[in-house]
Amino acid sequence: MADVFSAVGRRKTSVARVRLIGGTGDIIVNGKPMAEFFSRDTLKAIVKQPLDITNTSGKFNVSAIVAGGGISGQAGAVRHGIARALVSSDAALRGVLKKAGFLTRDPRMKERKKYGQKGARKRFQFSKR
Repeated sequence: MADVFSAVGRRKTSVARVRLIGGTGDIIVNGKPMAEFFSRDTLKAIVKQPLDITNTSGKFNVSAIVAGGGISGQAGAVRHGIARALVSSDAALRGVLKKAGFLTRDPRMKERKKYGQKGARKRFQFSKR
């Protein structure tokens, strides 16, 4: 059996559990082909970025289980997971992936709503008199 490399990727509130298995380059997300799961071309490109930059797109089959958040956050989480799994498969790829910023977890989160106000930043109209 081929080696299996697994990693967890995160973005916003999405968490992706990614497994890399030696193969032909198929990407399966939540049991569906990537093209079916991510409908937008930009999201498909985001998921493929770590494989393209390291020239490993035809060497691994990717299986990902992703939960939470929206589709954009899920695509980012899968990308993060693929990048981490590639590093565990070959440590020499770390420099390339780190320089591209794929190993950094995107820390941006939705700001919480504040009590007594309408939203995170929105305030009620101020009246001096």
